[in-house]
Order: sequence, then structure tokens, then C-alpha cells
Amino acid sequence: MKHIKLGDLDVARIGLGAMGMSHAYTGAGSDDTESIRTVHRALELGVTLIDTAEVYGPYLNEELIGRALKGHRDEVVLATKFGLISHTGRGSGADSSPANIRAAIEGSLQRLDTDHIDLYYQHRVDPGTPIEDVVGTLAELVGEGKIRHIGLSEAGPDTIRRAHAVHPVTAVQSEYSLFTRDPEAQVLPVLRELNIGMVPYSPLGRGFLTGTIRSTDQFADNDFRADNPRFSADNFQHNLRLADEVAAVAGQIGATPAQVALAWLLAQGDDIAPIPGTRRVSRVEENVGADAVQLSAEQLAQLTGLPSAAGDTHNAAQMRMMER
Repeated sequence: MKHIKLGDLDVARIGLGAMGMSHAYTGAGSDDTESIRTVHRALELGVTLIDTAEVYGPYLNEELIGRALKGHRDEVVLATKFGLISHTGRGSGADSSPANIRAAIEGSLQRLDTDHIDLYYQHRVDPGTPIEDVVGTLAELVGEGKIRHIGLSEAGPDTIRRAHAVHPVTAVQSEYSLFTRDPEAQVLPVLRELNIGMVPYSPLGRGFLTGTIRSTDQFADNDFRADNPRFSADNFQHNLRLADEVAAVAGQIGATPAQVALAWLLAQGDDIAPIPGTRRVSRVEENVGADAVQLSAEQLAQLTGLPSAAGDTHNAAQMRMMER
């Protein structure tokens, strides 16, 4: 697989998001053996960036990834996130206080069975803690060897600039796909000015862009898409038509819709490493296949010109935690 740079961090340009193995999606946690096989197959195919977070489960996904990487730790760029669980008694909501960061990193290191995290993200910006204090604490952890690189997730341009002024930020993780173009207007230009990489999560529109979702009846009651505006009755049919446009391009070139959606993202720059999530070997094989998909200028223009998806990317409470 081709490699790109996130700042000065080398990664294969398609990563693996592990959240759905343990959390949030229909079937999560139902087959850890298959999930571990999926991680191992990803490594065989050249994937290097593996992404998890302490809140997934909570804690279960980090424990699963720790087991999956036994004997393989040196093959991966391991990323996890802090800040959506408070270990300081602050209560619910974001907590990136220095004390909480230090508690979080020790827990993640133990669950992941490693002595360092390659890329450590603030999961959401904490309005109660200045970003300078957050990054200052992370810089101390870099100096102590507990983390190698600093990341932010769903941070806006001002926060990114202020953070980067304290210590270099390697990557910013945001939702970015054919369905979610928000980062293009303000975030991507700042990242490129500062030589910071972009790691798109949900690059397949939470499954919409695979063409396999035709009804919300396919979701279990605890699937977090049940209250996601993109999947509401008012928006579902509109968004389904957009997914069908992606499928039409896929049919032209003998690829799958998921591969086309990922190939479009990869064509947006050599500083972008999407992390499509899956818990199945067959899907990771399909996703990695996007590395070889070449879209013509006409196909890229056709996809780029698709109308906006209908509905917010998250529910109202989640949207309030994102700098958009």
C-alpha cells in the first residue's frame, strides 16, 4: 500500500478504525475472534494506522486492540484518544484537565499493553481547559516517552493554531467523506499551512456510502445511528439517492461503492489517511482495495459535485461538542 505523511509521521494511507468492533454499531462486541482476525488481516495487507479510544466500550475496545496487537506492536502506528471520560470527578462532558490526561494515559497504556502511544488525540475540545494547558501536558508526555505524537479531534482552526504554537500537532481527526465536506472550507487549509495531517473518520458515511444500507430496519435498537439525523425518515431517502450515485460510478470501473468513496478521499491530497471502520475480514480487504482504484478527472468531478447530504452528522448533544 502507498504511504503518506501525517506531519512527520509515516503511515499507510488507509488505516483501520476499531470502534465498531466493540461499540456503537449493530453487532459490536458479538465476535471478538473475528475482530482480532480483522486486525491481523489488515496488518498483512499493509495497514499501519490502528485507531481506538478509551471511551469505546468504554475501555473494551482498547483491551481488544491490546490483545490483537500481541506480538505485532512494532508493526503499527497505534492511536487512541482521551477526554470524553473524566477520571477526576468532574462529571459528564469533556475533561482534558492535566490531571485527567495523566490518569487517562496510564489506563490506555495498561489496556493496550504497551509502553507508548504513537498518536494521542484529544477526543473533543474541552471548553473548561485552555488548549495551551492541554498541549503543554501532552508535550510533557512526549518528553517522558509515553506518547510520540499529538493529535486533536474535531477542533476548529483557532484551536489548531493555538495548540500547534505550544507543540507540533501531527494530525487532526475529523469526519470527512463525500457525505461530510465540512473540513474543506477552513480546517484543511490551516492543516496544510502548518503541515498537519488529516485523518478522516466515518469516511464511508457510517456505512451509507457502501451501498449496503437500504433501511434503518437493519439496525439493532442500540445502534447509535438510530438517533443520527442523517438516518432519520426525513433525510434517509435523499441520502440514499446520493449513495446510489456513488454506486453508479463504482459500476463504471468495476469497483465497489466503498472503494470509490475511499478513492475520492485519497484523491483529495497526500496528507490524508482515512480510517474506515470494520470488524470483518472481508470488509477490510475491500477497503484496502481502494488503494489501487484510479478515478478519472470526470469521475472525480462528478463525485465532488454531488449535493450535500441531508441532516447533521451527529445528534444535537454531540454537535455541541464539535468546533464547526
